[in-house]
This record gives sequence, C-alpha cells and structure tokens, in this order.
Amino acid sequence: MYYIFSYTKTVCLQVRMKNISLKTLSDLPQTATSILDFAKGKKIFCFYGDLGAGKTTLIKELCRQLGVTDEGSSPTFSLINEYRTATPALKGAKSQNSPSGVGGVLFHFDLYRLKNESEIYDIGYEDYIFSGNYCFIEWPEKIEKLLPKDFVSVRIEVKNSVRTITLE
Repeated sequence: MYYIFSYTKTVCLQVRMKNISLKTLSDLPQTATSILDFAKGKKIFCFYGDLGAGKTTLIKELCRQLGVTDEGSSPTFSLINEYRTATPALKGAKSQNSPSGVGGVLFHFDLYRLKNESEIYDIGYEDYIFSGNYCFIEWPEKIEKLLPKDFVSVRIEVKNSVRTITLE
C-alpha cells in the first residue's frame, strides 16, 4: 500500500497601501512627494479615477517635481506625451534619445479614447513602458493585462470636494 501526502503551502503577500487626503490644490506638492516616496524607485504609475478626479493635475505636479519644465497637458488625442527634463537621467533611467543619459524623459499616457487594445500596439507602447523611464498612465484598465506586474496603483476618489488617493 502506498500513501501519498500532499502539503499545501500558503503564500502570504504583504501589500503596501497608503491613503492620502487631498483637500486643496495647495496640498498637491506634498501629495506628489508622498507618492514618489511611496514608489521606492518604481517608475510605472497607473492612475484610476473618474473623469475630473484630478489625474492629469496630479501627474503635472509629479512631472514638475521630477524636473519637467514643459507645461504638461493631457495627451487625450495623441495617447502619449513625452516630457524632457534638464536633470541627468532621472534617478538612473537614460534618455531614449541620449545614450549618455544627459536629460531625462517621462511619458504620460491618456488611454481614455483607446477603442481597443490593438491601438496601443500601433504606438509601440512596449518601447515606452519598458524603457526604464517614468511612465504615468491614465485609464490603465484599458490595457491592464499588457502592463508589467510591478507598478504603483494610484486610485483617486472624490467625495465632497476632497480627494482620497489610495496608493498600492
């Protein structure tokens, strides 16, 4: 007679979360600093929230803190905007167009108008997402299965003019 024993191993994942309450625009710089600190070097940020929740405004502040001097805008029609910084290589990422790493590049996606997943392939999203540069993605749920697993989730909920930002 043979006995077969099966052992089940339970794996517990510890999920880091943080909630931030954003009451006024004057709190925006501190909120952006908190988000960048929470990321601990991660460079892919996915922004979830209803229209008008403040995703683009928050991304503009994050870009400002990372050294972008351009006036950012939502890339709703182009799907992606590229912003340059004067700072060398933004914490280790090299500029795609500058092998020496002089100057940094950030990418801002707005996928709201994406009709189907194949459209993201048409713009060569992999070159951006896997570049090692900062990527800020609005409406990431439209391409969620194409994203790398290690990103910072930024969820914005608005209630009574107060924005609650949940980081994961």
